[in-house]
Amino acid sequence: MLIIESESQLQEFLKIYKTEDCILVPIQCDTNKHPANDKLSLLYVKVLTGDEFVVPLNHSETLNIDVPDLKSDSIKYTYDSKKLKHLIELNNVVDVNLLHYMNTGYPLDIDNITTNAHNYFNINHYRKPDVNNIIPVMKHLEYCREVSKLLENTIQNNTQSVNTSYNDEIFNNLTYIESNGLKTLDGMKYSEYNLYTSTGRPSNRFGGTNFAALNKKDGSRKEFVSRFDNGVLVEMDFDAYHLRLIADKIGYEFPQGSVHNHMAKLYGVDYDEAKSLSFQYLYGYVPPEVIETNQYFSMVNDYIEELWTSYNKEEFIVSDIYSRRIYKKNLSDMNANKLFNYTIQLMETENNMRVLNKLIPKINTFESKLVLYSYDSFLFDFNMEDGLDYLKLIKDTLEQDGKYPVKVSWGLNYHEMKDITEKFI
Repeated sequence: MLIIESESQLQEFLKIYKTEDCILVPIQCDTNKHPANDKLSLLYVKVLTGDEFVVPLNHSETLNIDVPDLKSDSIKYTYDSKKLKHLIELNNVVDVNLLHYMNTGYPLDIDNITTNAHNYFNINHYRKPDVNNIIPVMKHLEYCREVSKLLENTIQNNTQSVNTSYNDEIFNNLTYIESNGLKTLDGMKYSEYNLYTSTGRPSNRFGGTNFAALNKKDGSRKEFVSRFDNGVLVEMDFDAYHLRLIADKIGYEFPQGSVHNHMAKLYGVDYDEAKSLSFQYLYGYVPPEVIETNQYFSMVNDYIEELWTSYNKEEFIVSDIYSRRIYKKNLSDMNANKLFNYTIQLMETENNMRVLNKLIPKINTFESKLVLYSYDSFLFDFNMEDGLDYLKLIKDTLEQDGKYPVKVSWGLNYHEMKDITEKFI
């Protein structure tokens, strides 16, 4: 094991690091902070062929070095690639937690890995900032070795090859959104997306805030404001998103205009009741009379039956965009409608990631920021100087050649938002 504290040691380390596959375990200065708002105390590097290195960057016990360029053509394995990418710029990072989740349906658990020193400092000095910088390096090493051992065993026991596009694109997209943060009346807040749910639809919470379930009615959204002096928040919501996603899958073509108005005519009811009925049928039971009289739900019913048959025969289903397999062995209490609901959420997540792959490169040079993604909507902190052309660019990209229309609203805070969709017609 070598602690890097000189230029010659650094060059020796980089020569090996750049050419060998490694496991990386980052130690934040302050684990109470979001990694986008923190720094590395040190980085533990375990070369898969055996060598160990500790790269100190901000620790009180060591001669710290400047962060070197750690990009390389070799593979770097880590427990949480999103966290690592917030702390240091890297490429070719494989998220071992994702590997495990893809194979088993549940995430790795490293919460029980600790040392007596970590427990002592976290209990007695939890209010002290950057506490990891004073925990002895050798205790960090003890912790990192245990994490590394778990990751290495997971890599060796993994039965699937790495889904590179899923691993890279999804984590890059979510890291980008998290890093932008959200301005509040009390300062910046950061969200943290978690992919390891039963369907892969990300949850999103950090620091006591559930960003995926911000209440629209109780005023709790008022604290979210623009970071720009001449800025506003802009939200773009997909219209009847799940209905359209399924229509695209089964080959049903909705006419131009509102999906719910179209369905209202078929049901013989008003807009609001049609919307309620459509969601009721999509996520629950489709009555025989609806199957007989409504072509869309007749095709949906056929698709549910085909999906269920295939699932039981093959013992897995495959997602359309990233070819992700969801295995029967990893799901419990499953039935045809529940499997269909899982599929809808999977379609939603993967389509959102696909559109983000196109959107982020187009907007990352603007002052405005994409600050939140929540299922069927995207929230932007809009600098007026970027102009309406910026918003039109986003709207056109999200709508994907008109397949998924969005509604646009804006406001000085996230609670008081006004619909401005007509400005884009």
